[in-house]
Amino acid sequence: MPASKPAITVAAITENDGRFLVVEERINRRLVFNQPAGHVEPGESLLGAVIREVREETAWVFEPLSLIGVYLWRNPRSGLTTMRFAFHGSVSDHDATQPLDRGIVCTHWLTRDELVERGSRLRSPLVLRCVADYLEGNSLPLASVADLDLSNAASMAAVSVA
Repeated sequence: MPASKPAITVAAITENDGRFLVVEERINRRLVFNQPAGHVEPGESLLGAVIREVREETAWVFEPLSLIGVYLWRNPRSGLTTMRFAFHGSVSDHDATQPLDRGIVCTHWLTRDELVERGSRLRSPLVLRCVADYLEGNSLPLASVADLDLSNAASMAAVSVA
């Protein structure tokens, strides 16, 4: 059986006074904790996707500041492969009246230790890995996730030839 293409996802790492913004969500009748995260929609940039996902899942406006890392994870239970682009950023302009995305029960601000205590309820090992990489200072500029389409790729090629 041929390997399936990985699902391209984004995740937001936001820390405030040692606490990380996470969502508690229902997945397959189970409550789990995850960073605000989700799939990149067709035609959407990685940055656009992470901004949208954070707003939909938490009612916060997310401003990406850096790329923490890119992670390839194969779920041992389902066999599905995910490629996650994790971004660090800040949040502002919370809208407490906004309904949260389908499946999201609530949001929390949890410390790293509180996430470790919930280890069996984390959506995947990526949750703690992204927090660890952030705490270790892993950071790349946002320009490292360029969004090219046919028109801007052609213009970039023209500039590099000139």
